[in-house]
Amino acid sequence: MTGAQTPATTSPTGRILPVVFLNLLVYIDIGLPMAVIPVFVHKTLQFNTVLAGFAVSLQYFATFASRASAGKRIDTRGPKPVAVSGLLVCVASGFMLFLAGALWKSAILSVVILSISRLALGWAESWASTAAIVWNIRRVGAPNTAQVISWNGITSYGGIALGATLGEQLSHLPGFWGGLVSLGLLSLVLPLIGALLAMRYPAVAPLTDNTAPMPFARVFRLVLPHGSALAAGSVGFGAISSCLALYFSARQWDGAAQALAMFGLVFVIVRFVFSRQIGRYGGAKVAIVSLVVETLGLLILAFMPSPEAATLGAAVTGAGFSLVFPALGVLAVNRAGPKNRGAALGAFSVFLDLAIGISGPVLGLIIHAAGYRALFIFTAAVTLIGSVLSLMLPKEDVVLKKG
Repeated sequence: MTGAQTPATTSPTGRILPVVFLNLLVYIDIGLPMAVIPVFVHKTLQFNTVLAGFAVSLQYFATFASRASAGKRIDTRGPKPVAVSGLLVCVASGFMLFLAGALWKSAILSVVILSISRLALGWAESWASTAAIVWNIRRVGAPNTAQVISWNGITSYGGIALGATLGEQLSHLPGFWGGLVSLGLLSLVLPLIGALLAMRYPAVAPLTDNTAPMPFARVFRLVLPHGSALAAGSVGFGAISSCLALYFSARQWDGAAQALAMFGLVFVIVRFVFSRQIGRYGGAKVAIVSLVVETLGLLILAFMPSPEAATLGAAVTGAGFSLVFPALGVLAVNRAGPKNRGAALGAFSVFLDLAIGISGPVLGLIIHAAGYRALFIFTAAVTLIGSVLSLMLPKEDVVLKKG
């Protein structure tokens, strides 16, 4: 069946879940090596912390580079083929992750293959995740956009939390199966299952409109105010994803994966419990409060040096970051109109990708020059700037009228 949306025979949530499950599989893949890669690159392959952070954030440069193509293809060809393509590239990424782990004795070859795997995973994330959001918006209708984006975030960071915990356990398997090897095999199987499921789901046809699609550069300018605030808030997540495992390793603490899992778990709980506040109070107000909470979490990491405090700081950071994307995203997507929804979502997401991509090596340099306390103070300051940018956003009613 094709069309603007599927028949309303079930609740919106019931129609959202089958497609958003595909997003869950992709983000489990993203989470699996998150706590393992920086330590693998720094300790096993013997590269410095800058390259260790870059190995994690490299994925987000690829996501950034592919956002425009994802949005354009979704708007012109429909979301289903884009989602399937993204999942298949995710399969290839898993295979290369397996090879990187198997070839760890050849450090340069291993890190090159690992880098290719990260680039492929970033491309896959861009296409599969953006397509899943637009696919679900078309299935349940534009009035449920906030619910769709919230579910996408729940599965994204819930997947990261689940994957990070499972990935660290698998990395400690004895012999050949330790390191990245078993992670790579699982990272291959999960998106393959997702691709097979996606092929069975009914597609939605591209929207027919006689007007030309809006140029991506113009869409980018439309979402720039909201995207800038998102970028500032995303630096905090960049610190967690790229540097938290290194922080635990440098202090010789156990529990890095559990801290990452706590970030994801609290993120999911806040999405479940508080996502409706976006409609009640408006995206800008929710974003301001969220970014202040995220700042607090990063300050806990900076000034309370213990594994328990670090886990608490990660949890508070997750609570703050949880609603930033949907709060600002609903406003940003509405600015470009229905025909350009995929392009607007892609352009808005670019800010997250770019912020996380840049933060990996930059934060690695800060660690090298000034240590971990300076790292977390810096990221807290940037996140606080995000709350100021949110305070300066246009009023929601004006934005919605323009959409």
